[in-house]
Amino acid sequence: MKALIIEDEYPAAERLTKLIQKADPTMVIVAVLDSIQAAKRWFSSHPAPDLIFSDIHLSDGLSFSIFEETDVKSPIIFTTSYDEYAIKAFKVKSIDYLLKPIKPYEIAAAIEKFKETQLTFSATDYTLKMQSLLDGLPMTGRKYKTRFLVQQQDQLLPIHQEQIAYFYTANELVCLVRNDNRQFLVDYTLEELEKLLNPSHFFRLNRQYIAALPAVQKIHTYFNGKLKLVLHPEPTHEILISREKAPLFKEWMEG
Repeated sequence: MKALIIEDEYPAAERLTKLIQKADPTMVIVAVLDSIQAAKRWFSSHPAPDLIFSDIHLSDGLSFSIFEETDVKSPIIFTTSYDEYAIKAFKVKSIDYLLKPIKPYEIAAAIEKFKETQLTFSATDYTLKMQSLLDGLPMTGRKYKTRFLVQQQDQLLPIHQEQIAYFYTANELVCLVRNDNRQFLVDYTLEELEKLLNPSHFFRLNRQYIAALPAVQKIHTYFNGKLKLVLHPEPTHEILISREKAPLFKEWMEG
């Protein structure tokens, strides 16, 4: 098996290499890369490894950008110093991570887990899981959209994020609903809005809705692990959150 290491600190990369080789002498380290740019170049000219070990904080940014901008389908074990938000997200998404300083038994357990899941590993499912994780992680320096310019008859009306209750989609159109229940069409998809809006203030509830935090009035437990929400203003649809998304929604509500 072939493994790739992405780590910008030489001593940490050396130690990780030794830990991997001790845990599994048959595993070949194909490269040790120390930056986002080096990783992008490497992926553009090399076949995907069986497994990737990647630090999160690199000298030129967060390693998440590597996996956003390249078509990497290999399973990834992130190595990180304590990052509470990321770790919560990894747990919910079942993405593996190791906290530094990494202990020998932890690397051995991670490799063993990787081997056990190799036969059932689905690149498509993993890609969707990774994309969901990446979409939910706030990136350093990211500028979020705080107001929208909407059409009101023959005028353009600015709406600030504090005035927005939620967005919903119907018949391939996306509508912004203000706190006073006035509604305006916006020229964005919900997928585009997910990336433009501040994730601490807005949450993608399901396929049809993105809601602002103050719009959530009540949360009811529902059958099969789902949640049922009461929003204000009251929408025309029943608002349900899937069992898979419920843990992330709860984390978002807690802040």
